Order: sequence, then C-alpha cells, then structure tokens
Amino acid sequence: MNVKRWIALGIAIGLFFISMGMQFLTSLATADFESMFNLENEQMFSQKVVESGAPTSQIAVLHLNGVIEDTTPNALLNTGTYNHQKFLDMLEEAKEDRSVKGIIIRVNTPGGGVVESAEIHEKIVEIQNEAEKPVYVSMGNTAASGGYYIAAPADKIVAHKATLTGSIGVIMESFNFAEFADEHGIDFNTIKSGEYKDIMSMSREMTEEERNILQAMIDDMYEDFVQVIVDGRGMSEDRVRELGDGRVYTGTQAQEEGLVDGIGSLEDTIAMMKEEQELGNAQVFEYEQGIGLDQFLGTTMKSMIGTETNLIEIKDLLRDSNAPRAMYLYSR
Repeated sequence: MNVKRWIALGIAIGLFFISMGMQFLTSLATADFESMFNLENEQMFSQKVVESGAPTSQIAVLHLNGVIEDTTPNALLNTGTYNHQKFLDMLEEAKEDRSVKGIIIRVNTPGGGVVESAEIHEKIVEIQNEAEKPVYVSMGNTAASGGYYIAAPADKIVAHKATLTGSIGVIMESFNFAEFADEHGIDFNTIKSGEYKDIMSMSREMTEEERNILQAMIDDMYEDFVQVIVDGRGMSEDRVRELGDGRVYTGTQAQEEGLVDGIGSLEDTIAMMKEEQELGNAQVFEYEQGIGLDQFLGTTMKSMIGTETNLIEIKDLLRDSNAPRAMYLYSR
C-alpha cells in the first residue's frame, strides 16, 4: 500500500471516530438531565398525575410490563422495558410514602422467573401487612403464570374480558442438540465433578433419574404456587389444583372460576378503589423512573454502533438459555 493510500485510510478512520464523538456529544447536549436523572427530586421516582385530587391522599399506579426476569448480562446495552430491581424499589417507595393510601399494579406479563415472581409477591404482602395499604391488580392483555402469582394476594383483581390469565404452573426447558451433533460429526467434551453436574445438558439425552430429580423440583415449586393462591384467593387446595393444570383463561372465564373479582379497565379499577376504600378525592399518579446513566449511555451507544448490538444481545440470550431455570411462564 503506497503512502497516499495510508493517508486516505488514516483520514477515513479519523472521520469515523470524529463522527461517533459528535453523535455522543449531540446526545449529551440535547439530553434533559434534570428529568433524566431526577437531580432535584428527593424521591427515587417522579410522579405523573393522571387524575387530580388531594395530594395528601393518593393512589399510586405501577406498571409491570414484560417478562419478569432479573437478567442483565450487558447492563450498558440492556435498555429493556422491565427492570426488576427498579420495580421492587417502586413498591417500596409506595409503601413508605405516607400520602399513598392505595396501590394499583397494572400487570401485563406472561410471567417469568420463580424467584423474581416470589419477590414481588412477598413485597405486596409486606405492603398489606406492614403498611396496611390496599393493593389492587388491573390485568392488561396478559397476566399469566408469574403474572397471576403476583396478583393472587391482591385485595382485588380486575381483568379485561379478553385478558389471558391463569397458566398456573411451572416449566423448565432446554435444548438438546445430541442427534444433530451426531449427524454432523460434532463432539462434545465434558469434564465434570459429579454425576449430575451436567444435568439438562444439550449434548446428550436426559436419563430417567435426572428427569425424576428435576420433576421433584418442579413439583415443589408448583406446591408453592398452589399455596399462594389458596392463601390469596381463599380457595380450597383441591379447587386450585383443578384450575391449575397450566391452561390459560380469558378474563371472563377467570371471573366465572373465581380467579379474578371483576371485569374492567385500569380506569374502572381506579374507580373501584376510590369507592371501596373511601378515596373519592384522591389524586391518582403513575411513577416515572428517570433514565439511569447506564441506560442513557446504552441507548446512545446503540444509536452509534447500530445493529451490531443485536448480535451481542442474541449471544447473551443463547448463553442464558444454556442455563435452564424453572419459570412461572406462559409460553406460546
């Protein structure tokens, strides 16, 4: 390569980095840091008023959207809609805020992790017992499996007639590439410390003993799910098991079976809470979380390096799927 080509290549590389730098500086210059990071707000989250009323008597509306998972392999590039820790923090904020007299959780999720669902459920029960605040659930398009698990202890559950809910149960899945590997001459080398260290391995068939071990785990988690509904809905264990065979129900069917209390929208749920809890003059607000620095930088980086981040996210997904986990999840 002659000198002129080296110079041209150097200029091109320089322009590329200058362009990336300008995009980053532009993002910084146009960012609303005051609202983004809540610099002047003592509270963890800002409040968006959706119905006017007395600020000393409030109803807090929290939105739970997406799969309930606490998995952030690449925090800088993960700008997804659901953030487990922040949702727990919102619940804690609503619990501690003395002006909040009632809480409504708008649930739109197919469920998610067993542990994450249990953490939300425990926080709701804590709010009811320690802060003595009513918690209502308003179901959106889907409030299935883990979505129903967290709804079970609510003082009232309201669904749309077309909501998909139920899916009471536990599932654990993994891939098995053993046959494909044999056909294509792919060998797997596994060195392990114990007989069951590679249980649910993708490289071989599962043994009957391994299946029994995992089934016992799933059955134990299912027992917990059943008990949560028995306690939360006041149903008999036999009735819960009858309903909890994994199937989904529409909102109308769920009401007929006693899984939800009423049919209506989020607005209807707010009206119900106001009337039933004597909060007629309450101000209704939704929490708005400021974008964290990692989310801001992640969004900026995505705009700068484009679709290559999709490959990183796919790689993280495959890596995560290689570690099977039990889920309260409705999978279609």
